[in-house]
Amino acid sequence: MKTLLLMIAIAWLFPAHSADSVKPTTRTNYFDNIGRSDVVSGGVRMIEVQTPKGKFKIWTKRVGNNPKIKVLLLHGGPGATHEYFEACDSFFPAAGIEYYYYDQLGSAYSDQPDESSLWEVPRFVEEVEQVRQALGLNRENFYLLGQSWGGILAIEYALKHQEYLKGIVIANMMSSIPAYNAYAQKTLMPAMKPDVLAEILRMEAAKDYENPRYEELLNANYYINHVLRMPLGQWPEPVSRSFNRTNRKVYVLMQGPSDRGSALKPARLTRGPPETFQRRGLPRNSRSGDTTDMTTLKAKSPTRRPCRVMNFESAAYCGE
Repeated sequence: MKTLLLMIAIAWLFPAHSADSVKPTTRTNYFDNIGRSDVVSGGVRMIEVQTPKGKFKIWTKRVGNNPKIKVLLLHGGPGATHEYFEACDSFFPAAGIEYYYYDQLGSAYSDQPDESSLWEVPRFVEEVEQVRQALGLNRENFYLLGQSWGGILAIEYALKHQEYLKGIVIANMMSSIPAYNAYAQKTLMPAMKPDVLAEILRMEAAKDYENPRYEELLNANYYINHVLRMPLGQWPEPVSRSFNRTNRKVYVLMQGPSDRGSALKPARLTRGPPETFQRRGLPRNSRSGDTTDMTTLKAKSPTRRPCRVMNFESAAYCGE
């Protein structure tokens, strides 16, 4: 199960990386809210961001207190919600990690403007930067964790704003849209039953994406094999909740009708091969399940130490 593996990887990576910084974060210190403006809202803050179409409100929620490790969670979709990340509650507090749930613009807990021009990768990158500033995260404590689409967003953010990052985790996402689509077409689709695939393709050709049958076929024949490897009836409730609240306008425009491929613009978007990341100080990341690769990367800033990268299943970690 990808979600469980991701949580195990993260709970292991952060303490292993920062044993000194998490030491002894007592339960009392971890839940110390002195001086916090979000106490009466349970950690929730609505952050105003500026866009080319005006100002909008972004939902965030802080859990815990650790001045040295603060993780901003970038959910997938695009257009899904933070809710499937709720498994973090089972792992992060025990490791003393301060973390932030965050619904991107267009997602259920944040404003949902009907402005298709806003659904562009660079605009989302600038949104993340505005959220970082509002939360007061900095290069001494700021980690990004991006899963699926959130992984692409994390890479693009790091390429532009690496000077503010202490570490980055990219999970369940390739770094190249052409490679993503090629893998889906050459490997994943041929593994499906021919009649099922043919029916899915007919519906897509007709743009009949809202047909319940379309979702039924994808759930039973694709998602349980490649999105969350559990019987559909056993999916954790937060995962189902997030799927049900996905903003389809954002999702279909940016991703396409399903996770069977990606229409992410530009279609040529690629940040590989791995040596490209080594030059830029970013991690190689793959869906291949490579659990052995460790690479030392050159930091973008000469004043910073090199990154260490470890791939765990389909998660890659980069941090000082």
